Amino acid sequence: MAVGMGCCPPDCQNQVQKINTTSRFSSCCSCVSPKIPGAKLTTTINEPTAMAPPLTLSIIFAFCLIPLSYSLPFIVLHGISDKCTNRGVTQFTELLSSWSGSQGYCIEIGDGAWDSWTMPLFQQTAIACEKVKNMSQLSDGYNIIGLSQGNMIGRGIIEFCEGGPPVKNLISLAGPHAGIAAIPLCGFLPICILLDALVKLEIYSDFLQDHLAPSGYYKIPTDIPEYLKGCKFLPKLNNEIVNERNSTYKERFASLENLVLIMFEQDSVLVPKETSWFGYYPDGSFDPLLPAQQVVLPTF
Repeated sequence: MAVGMGCCPPDCQNQVQKINTTSRFSSCCSCVSPKIPGAKLTTTINEPTAMAPPLTLSIIFAFCLIPLSYSLPFIVLHGISDKCTNRGVTQFTELLSSWSGSQGYCIEIGDGAWDSWTMPLFQQTAIACEKVKNMSQLSDGYNIIGLSQGNMIGRGIIEFCEGGPPVKNLISLAGPHAGIAAIPLCGFLPICILLDALVKLEIYSDFLQDHLAPSGYYKIPTDIPEYLKGCKFLPKLNNEIVNERNSTYKERFASLENLVLIMFEQDSVLVPKETSWFGYYPDGSFDPLLPAQQVVLPTF
């Protein structure tokens, strides 16, 4: 996997400014490097409000940032509460195909929005795995564009999908790679705090793990033993369970040619937002927030 860093080129920013979008993000970005082994490029995008991330603006930044193999097809894995038939996702996929000159496909899992919340992540990954294996268009390799929770499925395909076509590049927009410490799409309103407290009481129970998808990457820093014992997806994805570490998962993840991690600077959905770069809290405490280079994950 290539290692490097880069900035948004001015010509890319000028092109982005011409796009008609209802985006919450301004068309400016700053270059930073969390120095994750294997990360080709990382970027942060400024955002003035706390609405859902815009698909169009963000992904154009990503395509400007790395030299992708444009002849390769790509798949889009949408975020929670979304679906492939929604206008935004459809336009996003079409625009990305137009910009890259590659054929793009949105991979739907179940009914989309509802199943994105209620279907456990291993099941979502298994469905996605079978779909990509049955797509002859991807047989020579393809790229993955992951949006929010879709990155969990994308990484699951890379690490867990036996016999699937090779994934060349992963572009991650606001992916909860190191976990989350608050309910997605909620924030810090009083009702969110109440719901968060209720969920934390049983977040690692079999029932919630099997019926609430975000519970599969919910990582409470002050309850790491229960997280490792009860959380059914992220500890395996990040190879965190000592007696169950799998070198194959690590090798498959390292086989990526490019890994692009994009974080939105004012993201109020992911807590902490630095999870987009694999940054997180230390075990046992919510303070301080550790940058990615200080977070030890056996995946790398």
